Amino acid sequence: MKALLIVDVQNDFCPGGALAVPEGDKVVPVINGMMDLFPLVIASKDWHPKDTVHFKKWPPHCVQDSKGADFHPKLNAAKLKKIFLKGTKNKDDGYSAFEATNADLADFLKKEKVDELYVAGLATDYCVKATALDADRLGFETFVVEDGVAAVNAKPGDGEKALKAMARAGVTLINSSEITRE
Repeated sequence: MKALLIVDVQNDFCPGGALAVPEGDKVVPVINGMMDLFPLVIASKDWHPKDTVHFKKWPPHCVQDSKGADFHPKLNAAKLKKIFLKGTKNKDDGYSAFEATNADLADFLKKEKVDELYVAGLATDYCVKATALDADRLGFETFVVEDGVAAVNAKPGDGEKALKAMARAGVTLINSSEITRE
């Protein structure tokens, strides 16, 4: 079975947010358009406490129960079966959705009999990359939907480097138009 994992499409990562990905909101219609192609749609959220070592590296963002931590208002969150919260403690960064603390993502996917995991969301060069590499390492056939991700590009070209690194590791890069209903 295949599943769609939406990584961190939250207000703070979209234009106007505390740690905005340039044009990060442009992934929302692509993701919404893909949801019906998957029997299972899940998501991750950054869910940081107010005080965390993570904010020594990054401006405060996605603080638990804040508007910035909410999903983008146009994301069709009603279709999500489960949300995995990461970065929830003072000492963890929580880049990969597989680092979620409210549930074990790998176990959940195995129980749901998922063997193909399609990843979309924000940001290509951080949480999407970490999640896709972990999925591949854990034995899931992993796809990153290129038109459904956007990069921070803290350094110019970081997003492109991340895509190349994922492809080198065995992750398949795909366009949403190539995905068919199961």
